Parts: sequence; structure tokens; C-alpha cells
Amino acid sequence: MASNLTRYAQHIQDLRSEYRPQREWSEGRGLFLVTGHFLNGVAAGAWAFGLLYADTVALIAAFAIGGMGALSHLGFLGRPERAWKMVLHARTSWISRGFIGLSLFLIGGVLYLPPLVVPALVWPAGSLPSQIGFALALAGALVMMVYMGFVYTASKGVPFWNSALHPVLYVGYALRGGVAVLLLIAAVRGIDAAAADGLARLWLGITGAVVALWLFDMHHVNIGANEAARRSLHDLIAGRVARWFYGGTLAVGLIAPALLLMGYGGAMSGGILAAVGIASVIGDFFVKFSTIKAGVYMPLRPRPSPRPVPA
Repeated sequence: MASNLTRYAQHIQDLRSEYRPQREWSEGRGLFLVTGHFLNGVAAGAWAFGLLYADTVALIAAFAIGGMGALSHLGFLGRPERAWKMVLHARTSWISRGFIGLSLFLIGGVLYLPPLVVPALVWPAGSLPSQIGFALALAGALVMMVYMGFVYTASKGVPFWNSALHPVLYVGYALRGGVAVLLLIAAVRGIDAAAADGLARLWLGITGAVVALWLFDMHHVNIGANEAARRSLHDLIAGRVARWFYGGTLAVGLIAPALLLMGYGGAMSGGILAAVGIASVIGDFFVKFSTIKAGVYMPLRPRPSPRPVPA
């Protein structure tokens, strides 16, 4: 009862605010949604790099992470048993397309992974079921990389999210998460110095591209977007969301791993690789969380135009 009264009081306070914070996708049950988006992106990136490097362990990890992302999405829904109905709106809804992409990914993984893990017990690699699984999982992973960017871009009521760069940024986040998974796997099983250096350079390159895109997007918000979007940017860098952004995204997810990689002179140990991978993953979660939490709705009542000054 007390929690309901607290939520009601918060709702009334939000309605009285000129810029009403978006809470449905960032608080309470909404944290399941943020976590699901984050996990699905990491899974897609890890799957892409697992295929690129023919790394079965990375593919298995990607499939497991995708499964956890699916469970997180179900945790967000009020009626999980009705989730299948989302496929009925694929023509118009990116949420529906994301659900289909995740389903294709998981079904494809079930078909593609078994012959790589237990080839003597199931259909052989390269057989028709394996090829179908490869195609389904790859298609699903590609959809998982981009769909959340399009979901936010299509959210006209929250101007801060309405950016054409969000789909590209989410591809970058997915690839960065995939490299982080490779770093963690390398830390556990060990790789030679040249391979570790290659992974480190790959992480730095993708991270640099993501940072450049993000800065360009924020610059566009600052100079060209409406007042609600600029209010979100203020909340992100100097307001109610700043602690998550500076602590989680910048300090943990960017500065710490970059210093570890650039300041380590000898052969990289498993501990360094693991620390970079974990920090990168934490940073990717918080960049999505802080971006979602910083969103504010367009004012319910627009500001009155200033009166003209009499001549």
C-alpha cells in the first residue's frame, strides 16, 4: 500500500513538472527491459565475433546471454504468456521485430550449436539443419543489434531518443560488448601475446568509434534539438542522471579499461583482459541505462510564445 502511495505521489509530481521524466523503462520492472536490451546487444555482438573467429565458446556464451536477455524481457511483461502476440505487429513495430529477431536467434542457435559441441550425437556440421540454424541465428543477431536503436528513434514523445544515429550507436555497443566477451573468454582459457594485443586494439578501435558517434549525437542535441531533448542532455551530464553516467559509463566503462590497456607495458595477463572485459560490459549497461533514464517527455502544455515588444 505504501509503495502504491509513493508511486502515486511521484506520478502527480511528474505531471506538475514542465519536463516529465520517463520512468516506465528505467525504474521498477523497467530495469528488466534495460537489462534485456543490454544482454541482447552483447549476445548479438558475441555471436558475430564468434562466427568471425570460428570460436565455439564465444558462440555458446552468446547463446546463453541471449537466453538471459529473453528471460529479462519476460520479466518486464505483465502477462508473459501473451508475448507471442507481439509477432502480429511486425509491419509497424520495432519491438515486434526485435521479438522476432530474438526468437530467430535462439531457434537458430539450437540448430547450429549442437553439432559443434557434440558432433557424434546429432546432425553433422554443414548439414541442412545446421545451415538453417546458421542463417536464422545470423539474421536474428543482425536484428538484435539494431532494433532497440530504431525503437528509441521511433519514440517521438521523448525527443532525446529521437535520433537517426541511435541504430548505428546500438550496433557499436553490440560490437563492443562482443569484444568484451572475447576478452573474458581469453582471460579464462589463455591466449598468446599477439592475439591478446589484437583483441585489445580491436576493443580500442570500436570504443573510439562509439565515443565519436556519441559525441556527435550529443552535439546535435545541444545545437539543433528542441528544449525537451536539451533538458535530457542536461540531466545526463549535470543533473539527476549524472552520477550513473560519470560513474558507470565514463569512469568504469571507458577510462578504467582504456588506462589498463594503454598503460600496461608487458604481455597482458588474464587478469588485465578480464578486468577490461568486465569494465567494458558494465559501461555498456550504464550508457544504455543513463540514456533511457535521462529521457523526458515533451511538455503536455507548450510554452506560450513571448509577446512582441511594442514598437
